[in-house]
Amino acid sequence: MTDAKVAGDAPIAVEVEAGKSYFWCACGQSSKQPFCDGSHKDTSFTPMKWTAEEDGRKFFCACKQTGGQPLCDGSHKNI
Repeated sequence: MTDAKVAGDAPIAVEVEAGKSYFWCACGQSSKQPFCDGSHKDTSFTPMKWTAEEDGRKFFCACKQTGGQPLCDGSHKNI
């Protein structure tokens, strides 16, 4: 587990576009979950760039404990 702030107890569904890059919040402090708003500025965290390979719905991790960053792997069930 990380020492990131848990931002939610369930994944966040997002409709993504092929070829578009998304910046996942790794610190858990963003007010624009699951994406970065710059709140990590005074932390050791940096956002994770993720580029969609195809259009569709993806489930982004909100608990920040996933082993499959930035997507949910079910880790929220253990916190």
